[in-house]
Amino acid sequence: MVNLIRIEIKKLKLGGYVRGVIIANLIIIGLLWMIGYSEKAEGTEAFHNIDEAFLVIGTFVRAVFIIFGAVLLSKLVISEFKNKTILVLFTYPVNRKKIMAAKLLIVGILTFVTILISNVFIATIFFMLNSFFPVVQGEITADIVYDQVLKIVIFAFGAAGTSLVPIYFGMRKQSISATIISSVIIVMLISSTNPVFSLSSIIYIPLSLAAVGIVLSYLTVRQIEKKDVLS
Repeated sequence: MVNLIRIEIKKLKLGGYVRGVIIANLIIIGLLWMIGYSEKAEGTEAFHNIDEAFLVIGTFVRAVFIIFGAVLLSKLVISEFKNKTILVLFTYPVNRKKIMAAKLLIVGILTFVTILISNVFIATIFFMLNSFFPVVQGEITADIVYDQVLKIVIFAFGAAGTSLVPIYFGMRKQSISATIISSVIIVMLISSTNPVFSLSSIIYIPLSLAAVGIVLSYLTVRQIEKKDVLS
């Protein structure tokens, strides 16, 4: 399994993925700072406290990288079935289920790690800037950091599982567009927020979606032996 993961990662060419992650992080930082600073210039507050700032940062990060996960799924799984290049892999003396499991593990792990690193990076830069040009009131304490790190890990796991949900829609007709569009719809649903209620703050929602993603991934792997790749 480890060797399969290594082969798939080499094919993926992580350099392009890393560049995309860096660009996305910089855009998120720019958007957050622009929102915070423009609201302050108008005499209002975009972030009422530190916890709300962390919530918005986490919501942005998870939304972006769940869609990134769908793009990875499209590249590693859907496009290979669509273009029949998966047949080459299936000629190897390796069980089909292990090949598919390796691909899905890569998507889940990369999404999880990317969200963790991006959350820490963006929050660090944002609050460093905030110390010079305040847009959020309050002081970050050790208790806040501990609480937020725990939330970041749990939500990152939930988002990693959620990023696998589009596999169901993509594999139905081997459609890249269905895979990505379904991820966008999921992100829109779980990221909806208003002044008094935010789905993105309810931890059970991403964890439930993560469970759905894991189950759908398991079913995809289990059924791969029966799937007619040539159809």
